[in-house]
Amino acid sequence: MATKHEQILNYIDELPVGEKISVRQIARAMNVSEGTAYRAIKDAENKGYVSTIERVGTIRIERKKKENIEKLTFAEVVNIIDGQVLGGRDGLHKTLTKFVIGAMQLEAMMRYTGAGNLLIVGNRIKAHEQALRAGAAVLITGGFDTDDHVKKLADELELPIISTSYDTFTVATMINRAIYDQLIKKDIVFVEDILTPLEQTIYLKTGDSVEIWHQKNRETGHSRFPVVDQSMKIQGMITSKDIIGQEMNAGIEKLMTKNPITVGAKTSVASAAHMMIWEGIEVLPAVNEQNRLQGIISRQDVLKALQMIQRQPQVGETIDDIMTDRMTVSETLNDTFTFEVSPQMTNQLGTISYGVFTTIVTEAANRSLKNFKKGDLVVENMTIYFIKPVQMESLIEIRPKVLEVGRKFGKVDVEVFHEGVLVGKALMMCQLIDR
Repeated sequence: MATKHEQILNYIDELPVGEKISVRQIARAMNVSEGTAYRAIKDAENKGYVSTIERVGTIRIERKKKENIEKLTFAEVVNIIDGQVLGGRDGLHKTLTKFVIGAMQLEAMMRYTGAGNLLIVGNRIKAHEQALRAGAAVLITGGFDTDDHVKKLADELELPIISTSYDTFTVATMINRAIYDQLIKKDIVFVEDILTPLEQTIYLKTGDSVEIWHQKNRETGHSRFPVVDQSMKIQGMITSKDIIGQEMNAGIEKLMTKNPITVGAKTSVASAAHMMIWEGIEVLPAVNEQNRLQGIISRQDVLKALQMIQRQPQVGETIDDIMTDRMTVSETLNDTFTFEVSPQMTNQLGTISYGVFTTIVTEAANRSLKNFKKGDLVVENMTIYFIKPVQMESLIEIRPKVLEVGRKFGKVDVEVFHEGVLVGKALMMCQLIDR
């Protein structure tokens, strides 16, 4: 039986795209308190199928497909640029395919403007009208308004016309940044991206016997199964080790490992991999907030996903990427890396930031361990013995020394020098993930 929260989420999910939603309306429709309705709406917003816009309200938007994560809805654009919706509210749920900056003659502008686009333009009413007729939404910069007949047209065509006080350059930068942030998120693979969904997951019930385990084992060739109760909440895991030498009619509930380690859909695959290696687990059940089974992930799924991440072209650069790109192999010393401390890598005192120091030390250890073992590493713990202030624009040398490397872990000592003087020293313990 679904909880009230799940029932409300299903109700919101089934509403037509573009529909306005209010706490009061949901509370009345589902016969729940306004607090419960509010929590469900916020959850739906986090899950990406509802958006709240100032002066417009909360609306049901398109649920984005995985491959469309870098595409924004017009509703999100309004939020990003603190915009005001002048017309075409019913189209806020639509996704924009690209944005066009209208800084040219009208005819030339229209050649570039098509359906699903967002035309960013100033106080040019003819352009507003023609863009709408071409199937594009309009973003008016500089805080300008537009004519009433254009607003009416936007309502008829269900294409948003938005006004913002920012100038064109600032608006384009803000939208670009949002798309870029989405691309960085896209590089992080979550459990939900790779799990075997519930309808394909073989599981046992708490009331089942060992005979049922044998039956499922024959059918699938698998030996590990999650165990759930009547309401699909995870209760345990049962493996071949648990049922060795047991009678066929023995109950699963007494033999299973209770309170197993689980992951959520939004857990990153790297984090799940760390859990599996650390605990020596082959299969992890994935659950929702109510601890109900959503599917499973296996060690093979995780390894495949980690390999896939390595092969993907890096589209959005994270801060770590920017820093590690600056780290080069020393031309004069073996197993040594050099790094220039640029102004943005410093703290308020103008010396190297602790975060930057930690990142370059980790990267140096990572690169040196790769000479011994292919794969990825997860830092288990790091001890920084000391760190001296290093001024901006200094060129530092990072010298990692692998002290020990086993099948599952590595120990690396890292020393950092500036002009031959030791300015930092750290010791790292790392978990190794085989590819």
